[in-house]
Amino acid sequence: MGIPFEGNNLSLFWHGFVQTVLLSGASALLALVLGTLLAACRVSPVPVLRAFGTGWVGVFRNTPLTLLFFAVTFGLPRVDVHLSAFVCAMLALGCYTGSFVCEVLRAGINTVPIGQAEAARSLGMTFGQTLTLVVLPQAGRAVLGPLSSVFIALPRNSAIAGAFNVAELYSVQQTLSEQGYAIFAIFFWIALAYLCISATVGLLFRGLERRLAVGA
Repeated sequence: MGIPFEGNNLSLFWHGFVQTVLLSGASALLALVLGTLLAACRVSPVPVLRAFGTGWVGVFRNTPLTLLFFAVTFGLPRVDVHLSAFVCAMLALGCYTGSFVCEVLRAGINTVPIGQAEAARSLGMTFGQTLTLVVLPQAGRAVLGPLSSVFIALPRNSAIAGAFNVAELYSVQQTLSEQGYAIFAIFFWIALAYLCISATVGLLFRGLERRLAVGA
């Protein structure tokens, strides 16, 4: 397609691909942990925790991702917190995606019969034990499909990081464009790389769905 992927160009493309995978993976892990904690807050019997979870999700779900990148990249240094561009991008992506993970998990929690939680409490289990040992495992299995959509979108969202000094896949196009290669050819190979990442995530979730299917 007009791009000689050899020598420096191949190394540049591969480095961008690896950085995108690493950034997406780290952000996904942060989003999963944060989303689970937020979902626990949303269904907590403690009003302060419910308010915190609701406020967090409301702010981050309705704030443009680019604005979050600006806030983290340029806001943290103003309070004397200095992080690498990669970590800043991970925080922006993780916090943004975590709010969507929270809502997906909360929807899954609502599908678990209330009798499950009541039975756990009758056995003397605390709210935390009931949530982690009884409710969340069932809720997570029920929402693997919607969760896969959230995490498939994450690598594409990570393209914004290229504008904030992260040498990820999308930023490769600027370098190759400056070298005079055809823009359509550049975007073809970059889109193909994103497709490979998204397809891999989709396959992983389909494998999890089959493995965790009821009656499997």
